[in-house]
Amino acid sequence: MAISLQKGQKISLSKESGGALSKVVMGLGWDAKKSAGGGGLLKGMFGGGGGESIDLDASCVMFDEQNKLVDSIWFGQLKSKDGSIVHSGDNRTGDGDGDDEQIVVNLDKIPATVKSLVFTVNSFTGQTFNAVENAYCRIVDSSNNNEIARYTLSSQGSHTAQIMAKVYRHNGEWKMHAIGENGTGRTIDNLLPQIVPHL
Repeated sequence: MAISLQKGQKISLSKESGGALSKVVMGLGWDAKKSAGGGGLLKGMFGGGGGESIDLDASCVMFDEQNKLVDSIWFGQLKSKDGSIVHSGDNRTGDGDGDDEQIVVNLDKIPATVKSLVFTVNSFTGQTFNAVENAYCRIVDSSNNNEIARYTLSSQGSHTAQIMAKVYRHNGEWKMHAIGENGTGRTIDNLLPQIVPHL
């Protein structure tokens, strides 16, 4: 049974999964909020007919012990340079059930110099999170497809990005910290200064 994380909560992934983890999937999902009524000016600006499409982009950023950037995995670079992390690719609408984007993390292959992985979501099209609902991130054990933990975002608002969660090494084991911090920026580069205080 997956644990439902609250903002700020930290868990041990191996304890929650019941054993050593070698490969996990961070799944991120969202829906475009159904607009009430005609939508008027906004609909004209975003060119939507029925439901708006929102291009949220999931990213993973790798940091070392000194909190220096090691690598970033996003729609512009779908695989980490060391090959340990692979992005499923860009989903530009948020349509459909289940995860909209997935980032596969091979924990065993992450270099020992990497201390933390931070998962973020940016609104590339610039819409704020007022236009998004049902956003979540979840971590799944890829060996058996069991969901270990899920963090559901409750906060809608005028922000255009979210620092979702951090997976990090602590005393030889991997832990997960639900951050859930609002941010601004269309790409991961804009978010980096906002991530550093959470490392």
